[in-house]
Amino acid sequence: MSSERTPPGVSAAVPNVARMYDYYLGGKDNFEVDRHAAEKVLAIIPEVRGDARNSRAFLQRAVRHLRQSGVDQFLDIGSGLPTAGHVHEVIDGAKIVYVDNDPVVLTHSRALLGHSSGVTVQEGDLREPEKVMARAAEVLDFERPVALLVVSLMHFVTDEEDPAGIIRRYRDLLPTGGYLVLTHVAPDTMPQKADKVSSVYQNASSPFTPRRRDVFEGFLEGFELLEPGVVNTREWRPDATTDRSLVKGDYHLCAVGAKRS
Repeated sequence: MSSERTPPGVSAAVPNVARMYDYYLGGKDNFEVDRHAAEKVLAIIPEVRGDARNSRAFLQRAVRHLRQSGVDQFLDIGSGLPTAGHVHEVIDGAKIVYVDNDPVVLTHSRALLGHSSGVTVQEGDLREPEKVMARAAEVLDFERPVALLVVSLMHFVTDEEDPAGIIRRYRDLLPTGGYLVLTHVAPDTMPQKADKVSSVYQNASSPFTPRRRDVFEGFLEGFELLEPGVVNTREWRPDATTDRSLVKGDYHLCAVGAKRS
């Protein structure tokens, strides 16, 4: 946002995690305050841009796989800014609901995606599963499988907000035959650096809470994991589109789980 003009009700005084992620991905929908905070993170871990690309590439592979398996409804919570490679750009013939609670994300998403066939943008907060799913059910058919996408988001939910409970509530509301696509940053993937990164995000719109592998695996209780199970993003079904040059910069654990009953 070269003009640094903000939509009504949006503050450019506090770094925003969605706009910082947009900056990591090379997008332009960010403010100086976001770039400044993101550069602080990059000074600690220069590979963060590679990590963002790996996470986005995993999302693309996961939704392509699910689409090829017959899933044609996708609910992307905390979807972020519609930076290159968003879900609607990599699959066809599906209904997609993007959900976010950030005014900048909503404004830009609606402006850019308002005329995209099959795409709906809704306001909603991850921490309110019942409200999010009720609104999504106005567009999606919950009598059929829905793929729930929660990517690069849960590490911005604090322990006090009960992240495991949030995912459990979404699982209970998800139709049988649905899927969960989930990622999370793990501290052991960035030894001695996680605390420094967390300190930067303390001054952003959401704090940063990386969690151990066993905690992430607990989030997936009740889902049948697709092969290869819980892995780093580069390791989930790599294909011809996978950038094998990004050896470093893979700080996300990921998994795709099916709700069988």
